[in-house]
Amino acid sequence: MIAETDIVIVGGGPIGIACALECKKLGLNYVVIEKGALTNSLYNYPKNMTFFSSSEKLEIDEIPFISNKPKPNRDEALEYYRRVSTSNKLNINLYETVLKIDKEGATFKIETDKQYYSAKNVIISTGFYDIPNLLNVPGEELPKVSHYYKEAHPYSMQNVIVVGASNSSVDAALEIWRKGGRVTMVVRGNTIGERVKYWVRPDIMNRIEEGSIKAYFNSEITEITQTSVIIKTTEGMKTLQNDYVVALTGYQPDFNFLKNIGIELSNDDKMIPNYNPDTMETNVEGLYLAGVICGGMETHKWFIENSRIHAKIIIEHIHPN
Repeated sequence: MIAETDIVIVGGGPIGIACALECKKLGLNYVVIEKGALTNSLYNYPKNMTFFSSSEKLEIDEIPFISNKPKPNRDEALEYYRRVSTSNKLNINLYETVLKIDKEGATFKIETDKQYYSAKNVIISTGFYDIPNLLNVPGEELPKVSHYYKEAHPYSMQNVIVVGASNSSVDAALEIWRKGGRVTMVVRGNTIGERVKYWVRPDIMNRIEEGSIKAYFNSEITEITQTSVIIKTTEGMKTLQNDYVVALTGYQPDFNFLKNIGIELSNDDKMIPNYNPDTMETNVEGLYLAGVICGGMETHKWFIENSRIHAKIIIEHIHPN
């Protein structure tokens, strides 16, 4: 049986929810399909994460987001988007994975692991958190290596290497150190990232300067073994005793998924999808992009706060007033 609808929204994150709200206001038939939990990317953030943005910049559809502090944490964001979705009775199917999208004439045929859909329009709002940028070194497949970080407790009293110098890497390094882990950072660049939260950057630099956290800059991992990690540094090769590697080297969109739908990507390392910024429509008529997926490999270009407007732009193009 095929479920027929006006719009299928792929991705149940904040921007997917914003698109659903716009559909509901205009009385359009829609369904949001999310392969994991509601706002799955936010759910997989570290438990103690604090947003860089203030709560009002994370609001969607002008629904107030009240947090205990100016900058909300992960749990407050989950509560906010959960309340927005449930109180508005949004049509969201969770734990359902889109397998294939084909266009037949003016209609899209969507196949998931649970059922089939037919839609006049499709909005892709899938983010980029599911595919990590790999180190591509021997030993990366070992169980001791993780490309995601949830909390510090498992790393207490362990030799831990944190790879990277972004917000996620710095937060992990500081939290693991404060929970009793012996932390070493391996950073390709020559300093801590400039985008690191302004109230956190001095903290990590002070911890490095005093020697509480060891850092190798202009360095990279060349091999991982069960008990050690070999790194290439400006002083030559070094072998470090190691229990765990937390490689927070960033993530990327599912480009194969986009290409299989027919979306064109730029012929460079940025791999930016082809879309009209005035309408958010891709080179495939009736197929739209919303949120961070629009940036390709430029994953720091779009955030919740500056892509909230995509929902209104898209729905106004689909259903002009």
